[in-house]
Amino acid sequence: MTLRVDRPLRVVLAEDSVLLRDGLVGLLGRCGHEVVAAVGDAEALVTAVGEHDPDVVVTDVRMPPGFQDEGLHAAVRLRGERPALPVLVLSQYVQRRYAAELLDSGDGTGVGYLLKDRVGQVEEFIEALGEVADGGTVVDPEVVRQLLRRRRDPLERLTPREREVLALIAEGRSNSSIARELVVSEAAVGKHVSGILTKLDLPPADGTHRRVLAVLAYLRA
Repeated sequence: MTLRVDRPLRVVLAEDSVLLRDGLVGLLGRCGHEVVAAVGDAEALVTAVGEHDPDVVVTDVRMPPGFQDEGLHAAVRLRGERPALPVLVLSQYVQRRYAAELLDSGDGTGVGYLLKDRVGQVEEFIEALGEVADGGTVVDPEVVRQLLRRRRDPLERLTPREREVLALIAEGRSNSSIARELVVSEAAVGKHVSGILTKLDLPPADGTHRRVLAVLAYLRA
């Protein structure tokens, strides 16, 4: 299949799945674009952008080594260094922790976030790529819905007990102190804390204190 494009684009592609990565390289080539680098992890993505200065970046969210948010974090980092760099996220997941930051970067221009299982036609993907490369914004409605839900109330996913635990964390209490206050085991408190961090999209990450971030979410709500 060949699609006519207004102008050929130089693309850096980051996708950890070898089959999908090779498939996208072939698809973009048939559509008249050139994939100048196809990589499988976030650090290689950053390096490739520095080496090739592409017209647009296409990246997945979850990549090695942690398969959390490495690809999206790299995209935010790249946009911080190069605000005019067009970036299209193509993923199965809405990683809300960095998605809003990416969409707000560079005055919100030249950026896109599509969900793989909701891209119905090849033409839809190619058109979105071209629009992002030309400075437009393309966002899947499901991404918008999830971001709006989080901004409305980041704590809505917590159970009443988890909210109670988080309120005590905000007071500076330790797990043992919370356990005594609620008359439960310290192990039970640990489970509640783990649930809070998961529901607030706060995976383990270097250089961050997740309990502090959870308290900030509580205070903002």
